[in-house]
Amino acid sequence: MAPLTQVAAEVAAVAARDSYGRLLALLSAATGDLASAEDALADAFERALATWPVQGVPARPDAWLHTVARNRLRDLWKSAATRRTVPLDDRTDLCVDLCTDDPPDVDALPDRRLELLLVCAHPAVDRSVRTPLMLNTVLGFTAAQIGRAYSIPGSTMATRLVRAKRRIREAGVPFHRPDRGDLPARTDAVLEAVYGAYVIDWGTGPQDRVLPSEALHLAEVLAALLPDDAEARGLAALVQLSAARAPARLDAEGRFVPLACQDPDRWDRHRIARAHEHLRAAHALGRVGRFQLEAAIQAVHCARPRTGTADPAILLDLHRALHSVAPSLGSGVALAAVTAQVDGATAGLALLDAVVAGAGDGGRRFQPARVVRAHLLEQLGRPGEAAAAYRSALDVTHDPAERRHLADRLAALQP
Repeated sequence: MAPLTQVAAEVAAVAARDSYGRLLALLSAATGDLASAEDALADAFERALATWPVQGVPARPDAWLHTVARNRLRDLWKSAATRRTVPLDDRTDLCVDLCTDDPPDVDALPDRRLELLLVCAHPAVDRSVRTPLMLNTVLGFTAAQIGRAYSIPGSTMATRLVRAKRRIREAGVPFHRPDRGDLPARTDAVLEAVYGAYVIDWGTGPQDRVLPSEALHLAEVLAALLPDDAEARGLAALVQLSAARAPARLDAEGRFVPLACQDPDRWDRHRIARAHEHLRAAHALGRVGRFQLEAAIQAVHCARPRTGTADPAILLDLHRALHSVAPSLGSGVALAAVTAQVDGATAGLALLDAVVAGAGDGGRRFQPARVVRAHLLEQLGRPGEAAAAYRSALDVTHDPAERRHLADRLAALQP
């Protein structure tokens, strides 16, 4: 049996991964102060790691964490500083939410993450930081993880997040149940956040969980809430298709399996069928967008025969359309990779170099760009340059299975 300290740490880690956003949303709803709710929840996790190894792990860890965090917020509300600075009506509302002694049944409380996502998408929050803020506060990703996704240093991202949270407090952004009148102006930012969660989750590898998790749940929630939004449907299709391929990403020995080498028999056909439902619904709406195009690309991959590859000409058309509709570093690198399949490695490498140069420092740090460059140099018979590119890719690859795969490719180039 594992030591109690280890068990406590594991339970706390699961709660931090799976329940952080939900707990934070509940606490923020009570206070309207995102930063204070974060501090209180962090204090609750710290106390859990100190007390659970001694007193035992509670039967309902989430409820325990919520109670401890709520009590800290109640103490803050009762403090002299708060009594002097918070308006009387606001303090009365806080008392109703925080000053009950009845222990909460967290599982019976509504999931208020969508509300918090909408708060983070408020017009008072700078557009450039809305998605990172949602990824951090609602979905529990660290500044370092988000920074990697945006190809910027984690410290820079952390500074931006602190400023954004301060802005929410200073602007008095209201926390309330989703109003359909708020949705049109904020939907794009919320969809971007769910997409960001999918990208980060997918990039961290499938060692510890089935991927994607929260992104899949929230994408389906948004598709149900906004059935006539073509991009909400497209995002749900995209995440479903990616989740369908998750079981085939590793072989029996835990080695990373590239998409072209995966066994389609291991793909989840139920998820693929669900994704096609979303795509058909999106197509009927007649408004093509980024997420629909990305989902269509995934659908082409998932339609390939058991032995063979997806049609590169169709993929090239879709990637060109995607890069035209929503040009980004990621879409440019993907376009370079599929261009190499159709027009040859030289053409692909030239396009890749142009895309990376246009993105500046972020392009040079972008892990997929380094991997594609290594692969194309290998195809061109330039082993020395390919080896250097593989080493460069390894420097910024964090998933153990993918690191092993890249190391094997590098070893194969050694004389």
